Amino acid sequence: MFHMLLFVPVALFWVAILASAEQTPVTGRWRLILLSPEEEDEIAAQLAGPKWTQAVLNVLSSDGPPKLIPENDWRYQWVRETLRRIENSIPILQHEHESSNEWLETTSGQPPLPPPADYPLRPRPRASDRVRKFSETLCGRRSSSSAHVIAGPPYSLLIVDKPDAANAFSYGFGPDGASGIVIYSGFLDDILAKSSDDDAANLQRQPEEFSWWTQVFGSLFSASASNPATHSHPTPTKDQTADLAILLAHEVAHLVLSHHLETLSSGVIIVPAVISMFADIARTLLFPITMLFGPFVNDAVAQLGKAGSGELTKLGEYCTSVSQEIEADIVSARLLAHAGFDARQAVAFWEGRQHSMGAADCSSVARSDSPDAGWTLAHRIMGASHPVIGVRVERLKDELVRWELEKRVALKQQQVGKPAERPIMGLV
Repeated sequence: MFHMLLFVPVALFWVAILASAEQTPVTGRWRLILLSPEEEDEIAAQLAGPKWTQAVLNVLSSDGPPKLIPENDWRYQWVRETLRRIENSIPILQHEHESSNEWLETTSGQPPLPPPADYPLRPRPRASDRVRKFSETLCGRRSSSSAHVIAGPPYSLLIVDKPDAANAFSYGFGPDGASGIVIYSGFLDDILAKSSDDDAANLQRQPEEFSWWTQVFGSLFSASASNPATHSHPTPTKDQTADLAILLAHEVAHLVLSHHLETLSSGVIIVPAVISMFADIARTLLFPITMLFGPFVNDAVAQLGKAGSGELTKLGEYCTSVSQEIEADIVSARLLAHAGFDARQAVAFWEGRQHSMGAADCSSVARSDSPDAGWTLAHRIMGASHPVIGVRVERLKDELVRWELEKRVALKQQQVGKPAERPIMGLV
C-alpha cells in the first residue's frame, strides 16, 4: 500500500508531462506547454482586438507614457506593408511538401529556397484530440482533428517613437489581433541611416493630406495658400526593406511558433514547480539535522533555498530564451525566402547587429535594461565572453548550408532516377 501511494503521484506527474509534450513546427524540438486549451483560449480572449494594444501600453508605461507613431505616418505604412508581405508566406509553411520542386530549380544567382520541412506548420494538437483519436483508431474509425487554429495574421503592430532605442519584441497569443509586434523608431533610424549618398539624396515629395473643408476654406485662413505645404521623406531602398523584413520575420516566427505560451508555461508553471519540489525534498532530508540547531537554522535553510530557486528560475528562463531565439532565426529564414527575400542577407544583418552599440534585442518578451533584471547570474554561468548573437549567427549559417546540401543530394538522386531522400539535420 505504501508503494502504491508513492507510485500514484509519480505516475500522474509523468502522464501530465507526456500529455503536454509536443514538437515545435519546422524544427521538431520537443517542448512542454502545461496549459489547457481553455486556458489558452482565455489568454487569447484577454488580448483580442484593442485589448492587445492596451496590454502593450501597460507594459511600456513602466518608463512613462510611450509616444506612438500614428498609422498615417509613412514609417508605419512602410513597416505594415513589409509585415503583411511576410505574413503572406506563412501558409506556405503548411504545404511545403505539396508544392513543386521550385526549390531545386533556383540558380546560384537567385535567392535560395528552403527544402520542405520535416515538421510542417500544423495547428497545435489538444490532448483530448489525441485521446479521441486513439479511441477511434481502436474502433477502426478515422477521426478528424479539432486542434487549435494557427494564431496567425494579420498581426497587430505598434511603433514607439523612441530614437534612442533600437530594438523590437513580439507579444501575445491568439487570432483577432491578440498577438503582434512592437518596434522602436530607433531601429528604423538605424537601417535608414545605412543608405548611400545617392539613396540619401533620393527624397520622395508627397503632398499633405487635406480634408475637403481645408481644400475649400483653407485659403481663407492660410497665408501660404499659393504654396501648398508638402513634406518629404526618404524612400526606403530594397536593402533597407530587406533589413526591416529580417527583423519582422524573426518576430513573426516567435508568434507562429507560440513561443509566448512556452515561455509562460516554463516560467510560471514548469520551472518553479520542479524547483519547489526538489527544494521540499532537500529540506525534508535535512530536517533531522537542522532541527537539532533550532528553528532559526531551519528558516535560514528555507530562505537559502528560495534564493537559490530564484536564480535557477532565471537560468532556466535564459536557456529557454536562447533556444527560442535560435529557433526563430531558422524559421524566419524560411519566411524570408518564401516572401521573396534573400535569406542569406540575414547572416550579414545579425553580424552587423552584433557589433552595433544599439543592437536590436529581438525577443519574445520585453526585458528590463537595468542590471537587476535577473539575467546577470545566468549570463555569468553561460559565459559572457561568447555572446548569444554569435551562436545564433553560426546556427543560421548551418541552416543555410543544410539547404544547399539537401538541394545537391536531391538533384543527384534525380539524375540517377532515385526518389529524393533528404538528410535529416534538424535543430538539436
